[in-house]
Amino acid sequence: MRFIKFHGYGNDYLVFEAAQLAALGAHAPSAGDVRAEFGPLNEFVRSVCDRHFGAGADGVALVEPLESDASADFRVRIFNHDGTEAAMSGNGSRCAASYLYFQKLWADDELRLATRAGVKLYRLRGQTGRGRYRFEAEIGRPLFESAAIPMLTGEPLAVVRGYPLPLAADETIEVTALQMCNPNCCVFVEDFAAVDWRRLGRLIEAHAQFPAHTNVEFVRVRDRQNIEVRVWERGVGETLSSGTGACASAVAASLNGLTGRSVGVEMPGGHLEVRWRDDGEVLLTGDAEIVYQGEWRRDEG
Repeated sequence: MRFIKFHGYGNDYLVFEAAQLAALGAHAPSAGDVRAEFGPLNEFVRSVCDRHFGAGADGVALVEPLESDASADFRVRIFNHDGTEAAMSGNGSRCAASYLYFQKLWADDELRLATRAGVKLYRLRGQTGRGRYRFEAEIGRPLFESAAIPMLTGEPLAVVRGYPLPLAADETIEVTALQMCNPNCCVFVEDFAAVDWRRLGRLIEAHAQFPAHTNVEFVRVRDRQNIEVRVWERGVGETLSSGTGACASAVAASLNGLTGRSVGVEMPGGHLEVRWRDDGEVLLTGDAEIVYQGEWRRDEG
Protein backbone atom coordinates (compact mmCIF):
# COMPACT_ATOMS: atom_id res chain seq x y z
CA MET A 1 0.00 0.00 0.00
CA ARG A 2 1.49 3.27 -1.14
CA PHE A 3 1.51 6.34 1.09
CA ILE A 4 3.17 9.72 1.43
CA LYS A 5 4.35 11.18 4.70
CA PHE A 6 3.81 14.92 5.22
CA HIS A 7 4.36 17.11 8.24
CA GLY A 8 2.81 20.36 9.39
CA TYR A 9 5.43 22.00 11.62
CA GLY A 10 6.64 18.65 12.93
CA ASN A 11 3.12 17.21 13.38
CA ASP A 12 3.49 14.32 10.93
CA TYR A 13 0.87 12.26 9.09
CA LEU A 14 0.89 9.29 6.75
CA VAL A 15 -1.60 9.93 3.94
CA PHE A 16 -3.29 6.94 2.30
CA GLU A 17 -6.05 6.76 -0.29
CA ALA A 18 -9.04 5.08 1.30
CA ALA A 19 -9.56 2.71 -1.62
CA GLN A 20 -6.35 0.91 -0.64
CA LEU A 21 -7.73 0.20 2.83
CA ALA A 22 -11.33 -0.68 1.95
CA ALA A 23 -10.99 -4.17 3.45
CA LEU A 24 -10.11 -2.57 6.80
CA GLY A 25 -13.22 -0.40 6.87
CA ALA A 26 -11.74 2.78 5.42
CA HIS A 27 -14.94 3.55 3.51
CA ALA A 28 -17.25 3.09 6.47
CA PRO A 29 -18.21 6.49 7.92
CA SER A 30 -18.45 6.09 11.69
CA ALA A 31 -20.89 7.58 14.18
CA GLY A 32 -21.04 8.02 17.91
CA ASP A 33 -18.05 8.24 20.21
CA VAL A 34 -14.94 7.92 18.04
CA ARG A 35 -12.97 6.54 20.98
CA ALA A 36 -15.37 3.64 21.45
CA GLU A 37 -14.83 2.27 17.95
CA PHE A 38 -11.96 -0.09 17.35
CA GLY A 39 -11.43 -2.58 14.55
CA PRO A 40 -8.95 -3.67 11.85
CA LEU A 41 -8.49 -0.15 10.49
CA ASN A 42 -7.67 1.23 13.94
CA GLU A 43 -5.20 -1.58 14.58
CA PHE A 44 -3.57 -0.87 11.22
CA VAL A 45 -3.17 2.78 12.18
CA ARG A 46 -1.49 1.89 15.46
CA SER A 47 0.88 -0.46 13.62
CA VAL A 48 1.89 1.88 10.81
CA CYS A 49 2.30 4.88 13.15
CA ASP A 50 4.70 3.07 15.50
CA ARG A 51 8.01 4.91 15.35
CA HIS A 52 10.12 1.80 15.97
CA PHE A 53 8.27 -0.99 14.15
CA GLY A 54 6.24 1.04 11.66
CA ALA A 55 6.62 4.01 9.33
CA GLY A 56 6.25 6.39 12.27
CA ALA A 57 3.84 9.31 12.59
CA ASP A 58 1.53 11.22 14.90
CA GLY A 59 -1.40 9.99 12.84
CA VAL A 60 -2.92 8.82 9.56
CA ALA A 61 -5.07 10.76 7.09
CA LEU A 62 -7.31 8.85 4.67
CA VAL A 63 -8.55 10.63 1.56
CA GLU A 64 -11.24 9.64 -0.92
CA PRO A 65 -13.12 11.54 -3.67
CA LEU A 66 -16.78 12.49 -3.19
CA GLU A 67 -18.02 12.65 -6.75
CA SER A 68 -21.70 12.41 -5.76
CA ASP A 69 -21.50 14.92 -2.89
CA ALA A 70 -22.12 18.51 -3.96
CA SER A 71 -21.00 19.94 -0.62
CA ALA A 72 -17.39 18.65 -0.68
CA ASP A 73 -14.72 17.48 -3.10
CA PHE A 74 -13.00 14.86 -0.92
CA ARG A 75 -13.54 13.18 2.42
CA VAL A 76 -10.72 13.10 4.97
CA ARG A 77 -10.67 10.84 8.00
CA ILE A 78 -8.06 11.54 10.67
CA PHE A 79 -6.69 8.89 13.03
CA ASN A 80 -4.48 9.48 16.05
CA HIS A 81 -1.29 7.58 16.84
CA ASP A 82 -3.18 5.26 19.22
CA GLY A 83 -5.70 4.25 16.53
CA THR A 84 -8.61 6.37 17.72
CA GLU A 85 -10.37 8.53 15.17
CA ALA A 86 -10.40 12.30 15.57
CA ALA A 87 -13.14 14.57 14.31
CA MET A 88 -10.59 16.87 12.69
CA SER A 89 -6.92 17.88 12.64
CA GLY A 90 -5.77 21.23 11.34
CA ASN A 91 -2.32 19.92 10.47
CA GLY A 92 -3.52 16.47 9.39
CA SER A 93 -6.13 17.80 7.01
CA ARG A 94 -3.57 20.28 5.61
CA CYS A 95 -1.26 17.31 4.97
CA ALA A 96 -4.16 15.55 3.23
CA ALA A 97 -4.83 18.63 1.10
CA SER A 98 -1.14 18.78 0.15
CA TYR A 99 -1.28 15.11 -0.88
CA LEU A 100 -4.13 15.84 -3.29
CA TYR A 101 -2.19 18.65 -4.98
CA PHE A 102 1.09 16.73 -4.98
CA GLN A 103 -0.57 13.69 -6.61
CA LYS A 104 -2.35 15.98 -9.10
CA LEU A 105 -5.73 14.74 -7.87
CA TRP A 106 -6.85 18.37 -7.45
CA ALA A 107 -5.70 21.61 -9.09
CA ASP A 108 -8.22 24.36 -8.26
CA ASP A 109 -7.22 27.08 -5.81
CA GLU A 110 -10.08 26.12 -3.46
CA LEU A 111 -10.66 22.66 -2.01
CA ARG A 112 -13.56 21.48 0.17
CA LEU A 113 -12.79 18.66 2.58
CA ALA A 114 -15.53 16.74 4.37
CA THR A 115 -14.46 15.84 7.91
CA ARG A 116 -16.30 14.51 10.94
CA ALA A 117 -16.36 18.12 12.15
CA GLY A 118 -18.05 19.34 8.96
CA VAL A 119 -16.89 20.61 5.56
CA LYS A 120 -13.72 22.73 5.69
CA LEU A 121 -12.67 25.13 2.94
CA TYR A 122 -8.97 25.22 2.04
CA ARG A 123 -7.46 27.95 -0.13
CA LEU A 124 -4.04 27.35 -1.67
CA ARG A 125 -1.89 30.39 -0.85
CA GLY A 126 1.51 29.24 -2.04
CA GLN A 127 3.64 26.37 -3.29
CA THR A 128 7.38 25.77 -3.18
CA GLY A 129 8.49 23.24 -5.76
CA ARG A 130 6.35 20.10 -5.59
CA GLY A 131 6.75 19.46 -1.91
CA ARG A 132 5.67 22.40 0.26
CA TYR A 133 2.19 23.91 0.24
CA ARG A 134 0.65 26.82 2.13
CA PHE A 135 -3.07 27.00 2.86
CA GLU A 136 -5.56 29.28 4.51
CA ALA A 137 -8.36 27.13 5.92
CA GLU A 138 -11.77 27.82 7.40
CA ILE A 139 -11.58 25.50 10.39
CA GLY A 140 -15.02 26.20 11.87
CA ARG A 141 -16.72 28.06 14.70
CA PRO A 142 -15.78 27.34 18.32
CA LEU A 143 -18.43 26.13 20.76
CA PHE A 144 -18.22 27.18 24.38
CA GLU A 145 -21.09 25.42 26.19
CA SER A 146 -19.90 22.70 28.57
CA ALA A 147 -22.22 20.13 26.97
CA ALA A 148 -20.82 20.84 23.50
CA ILE A 149 -17.17 20.36 24.49
CA PRO A 150 -18.14 17.85 26.09
CA MET A 151 -17.20 18.61 29.71
CA LEU A 152 -18.99 17.57 32.88
CA THR A 153 -19.36 20.62 35.12
CA GLY A 154 -22.29 19.76 37.39
CA GLU A 155 -24.50 22.63 36.34
CA PRO A 156 -24.30 23.39 32.58
CA LEU A 157 -22.07 26.35 31.73
CA ALA A 158 -22.52 28.68 28.77
CA VAL A 159 -18.77 29.39 28.77
CA VAL A 160 -16.02 27.38 30.52
CA ARG A 161 -13.58 30.14 31.38
CA GLY A 162 -11.41 30.40 34.50
CA TYR A 163 -12.81 27.06 35.63
CA PRO A 164 -11.10 25.42 38.65
CA LEU A 165 -10.39 21.86 37.50
CA PRO A 166 -9.47 19.55 40.41
CA LEU A 167 -6.52 17.25 39.66
CA ALA A 168 -5.96 15.82 43.13
CA ALA A 169 -7.09 16.39 46.71
CA ASP A 170 -4.75 19.36 47.07
CA GLU A 171 -4.25 20.41 43.43
CA THR A 172 -6.53 22.53 41.25
CA ILE A 173 -5.74 24.20 37.95
CA GLU A 174 -7.62 27.01 36.21
CA VAL A 175 -8.67 26.16 32.65
CA THR A 176 -10.58 27.53 29.68
CA ALA A 177 -12.24 24.77 27.66
CA LEU A 178 -13.97 24.82 24.29
CA GLN A 179 -14.92 22.67 21.33
CA MET A 180 -12.72 23.57 18.35
CA CYS A 181 -13.42 20.63 16.03
CA ASN A 182 -12.22 18.51 18.97
CA PRO A 183 -12.41 19.01 22.76
CA ASN A 184 -9.71 21.44 23.88
CA CYS A 185 -8.61 22.53 27.34
CA CYS A 186 -6.33 25.59 27.58
CA VAL A 187 -4.09 26.43 30.54
CA PHE A 188 -2.40 29.84 30.67
CA VAL A 189 1.17 29.89 32.02
CA GLU A 190 3.87 32.50 32.45
CA ASP A 191 6.88 30.19 32.07
CA PHE A 192 6.90 26.73 30.50
CA ALA A 193 10.05 25.79 32.39
CA ALA A 194 8.34 26.45 35.71
CA VAL A 195 5.43 24.11 34.96
CA ASP A 196 5.49 20.33 34.53
CA TRP A 197 3.09 20.68 31.64
CA ARG A 198 3.64 17.15 30.34
CA ARG A 199 2.46 15.69 33.64
CA LEU A 200 -0.48 18.07 33.70
CA GLY A 201 -1.33 17.32 30.08
CA ARG A 202 -1.42 13.60 30.77
CA LEU A 203 -3.70 14.13 33.77
CA ILE A 204 -6.06 16.55 32.05
CA GLU A 205 -6.34 14.56 28.78
CA ALA A 206 -8.02 11.63 30.55
CA HIS A 207 -9.71 13.63 33.32
CA ALA A 208 -13.12 12.26 34.36
CA GLN A 209 -14.76 15.60 33.57
CA PHE A 210 -13.83 15.13 29.88
CA PRO A 211 -15.80 11.99 28.92
CA ALA A 212 -14.39 11.96 25.36
CA HIS A 213 -10.91 12.96 26.64
CA THR A 214 -9.43 16.26 25.49
CA ASN A 215 -6.52 17.95 23.79
CA VAL A 216 -4.58 20.13 26.22
CA GLU A 217 -2.82 23.38 25.29
CA PHE A 218 -0.49 25.33 27.55
CA VAL A 219 -0.48 28.95 26.46
CA ARG A 220 1.99 31.76 27.18
CA VAL A 221 0.91 35.19 26.00
CA ARG A 222 3.78 37.26 24.62
CA ASP A 223 1.73 40.33 23.68
CA ARG A 224 -1.60 41.24 22.12
CA GLN A 225 -0.59 39.72 18.77
CA ASN A 226 1.51 36.69 19.70
CA ILE A 227 1.25 33.59 21.86
CA GLU A 228 3.41 30.51 22.48
CA VAL A 229 1.85 27.07 22.90
CA ARG A 230 2.86 23.60 24.07
CA VAL A 231 0.53 20.74 23.10
CA TRP A 232 -0.49 17.51 24.77
CA GLU A 233 -2.73 15.89 22.16
CA ARG A 234 -5.50 13.41 22.82
CA GLY A 235 -4.47 9.94 21.67
CA VAL A 236 -0.93 11.07 20.83
CA GLY A 237 0.79 12.82 23.74
CA GLU A 238 3.29 15.63 23.22
CA THR A 239 3.37 16.99 19.67
CA LEU A 240 5.47 19.68 18.07
CA SER A 241 2.40 21.40 16.67
CA SER A 242 -1.39 21.19 16.44
CA GLY A 243 -3.56 23.14 14.04
CA THR A 244 -6.83 22.87 15.95
CA GLY A 245 -4.83 23.38 19.15
CA ALA A 246 -3.42 26.62 17.77
CA CYS A 247 -6.95 27.76 16.92
CA ALA A 248 -8.31 26.81 20.35
CA SER A 249 -5.42 28.60 22.07
CA ALA A 250 -5.91 31.77 20.04
CA VAL A 251 -9.66 31.80 20.67
CA ALA A 252 -9.14 31.14 24.41
CA ALA A 253 -6.61 33.98 24.66
CA SER A 254 -9.00 36.40 22.95
CA LEU A 255 -11.94 35.15 25.02
CA ASN A 256 -9.99 35.96 28.18
CA GLY A 257 -9.13 39.47 26.90
CA LEU A 258 -5.41 38.68 26.63
CA THR A 259 -5.05 39.18 22.86
CA GLY A 260 -6.90 40.47 19.85
CA ARG A 261 -8.70 38.20 17.38
CA SER A 262 -5.68 37.79 15.05
CA VAL A 263 -2.57 36.23 16.54
CA GLY A 264 0.63 34.47 15.60
CA VAL A 265 0.96 31.11 17.35
CA GLU A 266 4.50 29.91 18.01
CA MET A 267 4.90 26.19 18.65
CA PRO A 268 8.07 24.10 18.90
CA GLY A 269 7.53 23.00 15.27
CA GLY A 270 6.97 26.47 13.84
CA HIS A 271 4.68 29.46 13.39
CA LEU A 272 0.95 29.36 12.54
CA GLU A 273 -1.43 32.26 11.97
CA VAL A 274 -4.95 32.29 13.42
CA ARG A 275 -7.75 34.80 12.83
CA TRP A 276 -11.08 34.60 14.63
CA ARG A 277 -13.44 36.45 12.33
CA ASP A 278 -16.31 38.58 13.58
CA ASP A 279 -18.79 36.04 12.17
CA GLY A 280 -17.29 33.38 14.46
CA GLU A 281 -15.33 31.46 11.81
CA VAL A 282 -11.71 30.62 12.65
CA LEU A 283 -9.10 30.86 9.88
CA LEU A 284 -5.84 28.90 10.15
CA THR A 285 -2.92 29.63 7.84
CA GLY A 286 0.13 27.38 7.63
CA ASP A 287 2.29 25.02 5.59
CA ALA A 288 2.61 21.31 5.01
CA GLU A 289 5.69 19.66 3.53
CA ILE A 290 6.42 16.26 2.05
CA VAL A 291 8.83 14.02 3.97
CA TYR A 292 8.96 10.85 1.88
CA GLN A 293 6.96 8.37 -0.19
CA GLY A 294 6.72 4.77 0.93
CA GLU A 295 5.07 1.40 0.46
CA TRP A 296 3.64 -0.54 3.42
CA ARG A 297 4.28 -4.25 2.87
CA ARG A 298 3.91 -5.85 6.29
CA ASP A 299 0.32 -7.00 5.74
CA GLU A 300 0.91 -8.55 2.30
CA GLY A 301 -0.16 -12.19 2.25
